[in-house]
Amino acid sequence: MDTQDGTQQSQQLILAHNVFLLKHPDVSDIEKVRLRDEVLNTVQSNDMTSYYETLVTDKVLELDQSLLESMRVKNEEEIKKLDEKIADAEENLGESEVREAHLAKSLYYIRIGEKEKALEQLKVTESKTVAVGQKMDLVFYTLQIGLFYMDFDLISKSIDKAKNLFEGGGDWERKNRLKVYEGLYCMSTRNFKKAANLFLDSISTFTTYELFPYDTFIFYTVLTSIISLDRVSLKQKVVDAPEILTVIGKIPHLSEFLNSLYDCQYKSFFLAFAGLTEQIKLDRYLHPHFRFYMREVRTVVYSQFLESYKSVTIEAMAKAFGVTVEFIDMELSRFIAAGKLHCKIDKVAGVLETNRPDAKNALYQATIKQGDFLLNRIQKLSRVIDL
Repeated sequence: MDTQDGTQQSQQLILAHNVFLLKHPDVSDIEKVRLRDEVLNTVQSNDMTSYYETLVTDKVLELDQSLLESMRVKNEEEIKKLDEKIADAEENLGESEVREAHLAKSLYYIRIGEKEKALEQLKVTESKTVAVGQKMDLVFYTLQIGLFYMDFDLISKSIDKAKNLFEGGGDWERKNRLKVYEGLYCMSTRNFKKAANLFLDSISTFTTYELFPYDTFIFYTVLTSIISLDRVSLKQKVVDAPEILTVIGKIPHLSEFLNSLYDCQYKSFFLAFAGLTEQIKLDRYLHPHFRFYMREVRTVVYSQFLESYKSVTIEAMAKAFGVTVEFIDMELSRFIAAGKLHCKIDKVAGVLETNRPDAKNALYQATIKQGDFLLNRIQKLSRVIDL
């Protein structure tokens, strides 16, 4: 959102994450003092008048009337200068200079957190833009506004707009950047499978440092892949991927989390998973899906364990996972009732018996069901035609 050297995260997205942490109940009071100073410094240095008022209303920051007035005056002065540059460009300069002047005003509105004015000004800038690449850059600015405010409707529409632009051309680098934006949108809206595929497609061409550092990108890629890919694909695309291997050791617990799952070291897996829960809970994009993700990961690991057995004692499974028999009994009963695991518990014998569905039989049943549905539709249609 703010123009940087291309290798740093956007200040606005860092600000949005810090505000998220300030509102999070699990963050310590001492840490919140530091975060509050950071947020105030960012708001003040960028003269974010409207956003400051929002934070005061949300009781994230305390009202400083003199600061508010000084930021408002600076906003008015800067917008006046930008309007003068636009007027001068329209009177004395060419089309490209006019576009640049309008773009500068758009970026200023983005910088100070004026969402509606920024979007309106970006539309004006787009009307002055001819090149597909430059139009795509405007879409990326819009996407960053959407991510700052977590406006998923705006993000979805902007992604669709970008894809339509690419149908008329567009360079390879921007197409790859869009995949990361779309992957982040999918992850934030609980479409982990699509997010994993988009992240994996971008892993060797990652350049979207304005969204997050490469370490964070690998963190998201591994987390989404574990609950989306089958065992063979996970090995090929994640466990053995050189791009992941060079970074994964820098992220606490992530290497153990991935490798212990693949190596069937379930006790180590649970320990690593416990270490990762705090990172997931304190992530702005993953936090709303924390409980869902916890369930999905446990489904994957329990399914993998049970895949090897026709029947197994509950005690043996509890020992493999390093938990109590009571915990496993309670956990599995919930997953079985929800249809997540295909097994049944013989409580008397203390045994788990797997009853995997027959793929051919399931396909046959689905075909019969669809056939009945089609026949019903044809009968209804024939009655209309007879009339």
